[in-house]
Amino acid sequence: MISGAQIEELTIARKPQPEGGQAPVVQRVRIRYAKRGPLRFTSHRDFARAFERALRRAGVPIAFSQGFTPHPKISYASAAPTGVASEAEYLEIGLREEVDPGELRAALDAALSPGLDVLEAVVAAGGSLADRIEASRWRIELPEVDPKLLQQAVSAFLAAAQVPVERMTKQGRRTFDARAAVMSIDVVPAAETPYGDAGVPCAILELVVRQVTPSVRPDDVLSGLRAVADLEPPVSPRVIRLAQGTLTAQGAIVDPLEADRDGTSIGER
Repeated sequence: MISGAQIEELTIARKPQPEGGQAPVVQRVRIRYAKRGPLRFTSHRDFARAFERALRRAGVPIAFSQGFTPHPKISYASAAPTGVASEAEYLEIGLREEVDPGELRAALDAALSPGLDVLEAVVAAGGSLADRIEASRWRIELPEVDPKLLQQAVSAFLAAAQVPVERMTKQGRRTFDARAAVMSIDVVPAAETPYGDAGVPCAILELVVRQVTPSVRPDDVLSGLRAVADLEPPVSPRVIRLAQGTLTAQGAIVDPLEADRDGTSIGER
């Protein structure tokens, strides 16, 4: 004999559930975060695991995919290589409940280790985040490199019709043109290096690189400078991604979150 309580439990169990047993996405939030200091050596996979833990610690109502092995609704956009610092990494999350983006930013930032810093969160206004990323602006610091020698190497790089470089990819060793993807490359005024005694020269390079396949990374550009001008930095360079976004006709980069802001965006720390 089935009791009344059991009948009630069966009725509840048979109520219509969302397809796949998962609550639908009711809000999408786009996030800009930074990788700083020693945390620049965090791989993309390591960051993804840390971010999922942060979502749980912060109690974020993340939505999940359907199927037998549900995954949190997180989309990453053009993650920086391991070992590269960045002030402009982006991702999007799907939520099953609406949240305040300012509170979300603060909670996630507190749940992540210092050096993995959540800078901004905005409600997505539509469109694809990935479609808004066409290029990156990079800064490369080259301790113990004479800025004049770097300028000569840059001039040779710009004068070349092509600069073939080799790199191991998931498809094996590939040769590709590092020159074609570089929209601009400039030597900025010399500064004292943060890697040793004051007065040691430090050449600084800034460049804008278009997203292409296979991707052209800062180390590929350095390989190109080595190929055209025998530039061999004696000390490991420090690379920082300063910005990502769409390119204007003048070569400026537009923040991919610009279209999502409503004039009350959450400022960075």
